[in-house]
Amino acid sequence: MGLHDDGAAGPGGSGTDEELAALALKILVAGGFGVGKTTLVGAVSEIRPLRTEELLSEAGERVDDTDGVEKKTTTTVAMDFGRITIRSGLSLYLFGTPGQDRFWFLWDELSQGALGAVVLADTRRLEDCFPAVDYFEHRRIPFVVAVNCFANARRYGANEVARALDLEQGTPVVLCDARDKDSGKEVLIRLVEYAGRMHTARLLDSVGPQADPV
Repeated sequence: MGLHDDGAAGPGGSGTDEELAALALKILVAGGFGVGKTTLVGAVSEIRPLRTEELLSEAGERVDDTDGVEKKTTTTVAMDFGRITIRSGLSLYLFGTPGQDRFWFLWDELSQGALGAVVLADTRRLEDCFPAVDYFEHRRIPFVVAVNCFANARRYGANEVARALDLEQGTPVVLCDARDKDSGKEVLIRLVEYAGRMHTARLLDSVGPQADPV
């Protein structure tokens, strides 16, 4: 589930109960080019986010579809990284993935050990998040779709977006503002809750019904 003990043990090899109970969960933030992944990670991170942005080059502009995001001048070429504490003892490490096709070879590495993912969507370019949806569905990585509500974009309800993306039943769709910390935090809480339910259900399925003793 991407969990590990993040508590620092004290001088005798032991720590407090709170330290030993601390969990850090790995979360991916994915989606199409220019959808707001870097913005979301930067908005919610309580540490200065690590970014690997580069200026768009003329060569890159020939292969990257910038329709609808013409004002975008930079692009993520490896990942964004941030951290947010959801509550005492529970932190999320956020890894923003690059959106362009030519960087997708990084996704397999970034997804190792991830609890789940946020797929950011822009209703003006909804088709751009299809690859991310397919990626996580095929690998059975729990995810939520977060619709980044741009000011100049037509508003759609969560059910409309779910139908348009042909999501598996039960996959959460939430509306958000990637620039707003509280809005981003609500998206992450929804993901943690949903991923927790999915992992628990899969664990119970793997155990199966116990046979009665003879």
